[in-house]
Amino acid sequence: MRLPIGINEQSAEPLYYQIEVQLRALIISGTLQAGTLLPSIRELASQLKCSVITIKRVYSDLEAEGLLRTKQGTGTYVSHVEEQSREEHRLGVVIEAIDHLMEAAKRVQCSKQELEQLLEEKLKQY
Repeated sequence: MRLPIGINEQSAEPLYYQIEVQLRALIISGTLQAGTLLPSIRELASQLKCSVITIKRVYSDLEAEGLLRTKQGTGTYVSHVEEQSREEHRLGVVIEAIDHLMEAAKRVQCSKQELEQLLEEKLKQY
């Protein structure tokens, strides 16, 4: 199975984080259904041209969140995620992005009015 995950080599975000965010989104959105067998750690590392340690960390983090489960000898599967938990994860991703936006806006001294205007313009495009 080839996962639709893209890596941005120019990004300041660590590689594991880029992969983790995208894999989490695939699970939370329902694109990857409960019970789906994921590529092995080595296979995904090869597909994404990264280290096995990077993928091991991604799988481990998502397993700790309850989004993945590993069965010894058979592989790593997408866990069943309750609807309420799915909603919490889904909205949590957006809240985290908003937090990053707020930090960036503060760093460049963007006023509240400027930020509101920018958000309104982007929401119109949505």
